[in-house]
Amino acid sequence: MAFAQAPRIDTLDFYGLRKTTETQVRQAVGVKEGAPLPASKGDAEERLDQIPGVVESHLEAVYDAGKMVLYIGLEERGAPHFDLREAPEGDMRLPETISNEYRSFVEASAAASRAHITAEDLTQGHARSADPATRLIQDRFPLFATDHLAELRDVLRNSSDEDQRAIAAYVIGYAPNKLDVINDLQYALKDADAGVRINATRSLVAIEVLAKLEPKQGIRISPTWFIEMLNSLSWSDRNRAVGALQILTDQPAPGVLDQIRDRALPSLIEMARWKTLAHALPPYLLLGRIAGLPDDAVKEAWTRGDREWVISQATAMMGKRKSK
Repeated sequence: MAFAQAPRIDTLDFYGLRKTTETQVRQAVGVKEGAPLPASKGDAEERLDQIPGVVESHLEAVYDAGKMVLYIGLEERGAPHFDLREAPEGDMRLPETISNEYRSFVEASAAASRAHITAEDLTQGHARSADPATRLIQDRFPLFATDHLAELRDVLRNSSDEDQRAIAAYVIGYAPNKLDVINDLQYALKDADAGVRINATRSLVAIEVLAKLEPKQGIRISPTWFIEMLNSLSWSDRNRAVGALQILTDQPAPGVLDQIRDRALPSLIEMARWKTLAHALPPYLLLGRIAGLPDDAVKEAWTRGDREWVISQATAMMGKRKSK
């Protein structure tokens, strides 16, 4: 969203605040609920970076259910760090046919979203929109991924153009043999560009759905980078990582849950406390799994407004693990 348009903030929320206080952040940015977004995102982040102990900051505006939410994220000195790869420097590009079809897909998808048609079928291991115009374009991508797999892979790993890498991260997920592209997509999860990471995550989530439905295919997706993304400075990274980890833990996965507990529990807890309920619910449910609680009990606590009960149970599990 263009911050220069300065829509007003309905909700202000935070992550990465371990030692820094919310008051310090509010004073540095100079915004509050009901006020316009900062005129300059870069200037606001620069002021945040001057707070003692802050290594880097990130502002991200999210429009949700008619409300503007401004997320302010910090990385403090000594906190977990999600390390991104330097952008590549190659000049390779995809065939114009693929780039043009992807741009048509983006336009069709945006139109469908405005018409409130957002559902997708992921059961084939890639997205097929409920919107006929969008789906018609998506259904051409498997052929592109088959005929141009080498080019998609080369652009994803080596092109200096982040838009080209983002297109590759989306289209390559339509390859008929999903095992062929999992490594490429997991590589893209640490791309320097947020758009590339978003598309790689979208592709991997769809493949996760197929893996769950057809276990005989032997598809295995590592949870490691999704868990590390829970510590990302980007709200989008965190939000999408939770969705991927929910699918990976739909079936009993004690090793994955232990890894989340060890590597990212504080981040997950602060996400579960976010004010926007639609954003807080997925990390809250994941915390319930970490605590070993029945889904019904976790949902009941949410309904009665007692998030802290689940959070305390997950925190207690961490304490027990450290004492062993």
